[in-house]
Amino acid sequence: MFSVLWGVFATALGWTVATDFRGAAHRFHALSHAAVPFGGGGAPVMGVGFFRLLAAVFALVGPVVLVGGLVDVWRGEAGTGDLPPVPAPFVVVEAMVVGFVLWRAWRRSGVLRREWDADGGLRRAAVAGLTASAVVFVVTLGFGWTTWTMAGWLVGGLCGLALLLGDRPDEM
Repeated sequence: MFSVLWGVFATALGWTVATDFRGAAHRFHALSHAAVPFGGGGAPVMGVGFFRLLAAVFALVGPVVLVGGLVDVWRGEAGTGDLPPVPAPFVVVEAMVVGFVLWRAWRRSGVLRREWDADGGLRRAAVAGLTASAVVFVVTLGFGWTTWTMAGWLVGGLCGLALLLGDRPDEM
């Protein structure tokens, strides 16, 4: 099932950024530069072309993984068992890292705060979904609930994709 979800997300993100649909590659570049902790104010190390090339790899590999995952599901070979519980120290460190990232993203100058302040129902729903999916991912991975972990991951990815397709590609 992981292959199906990964294939869907990789295909959607890859084709969207590789083709620069609605300025997604430029917006992804700006968002990634704005989200760099501790010194993201300098000149970008990688340009938009690098992101488009990397996205092209995902656009080509994503459908292959998706078809392989669908074949596994059709044959009944897809893993349905839960992950073993993650060690408590790892969950604590993971929660601290996700908490720090969310704190930085929601600060007054943070990426998610700026997206939220830009107004618009779809943009705010995507920001809320991205934030909630990060929390859901940490909690469900800690409990070993594979299906919910993957669902949180996919929802977060789709919400991030919705933000990439925003109507303001040049701002950031």
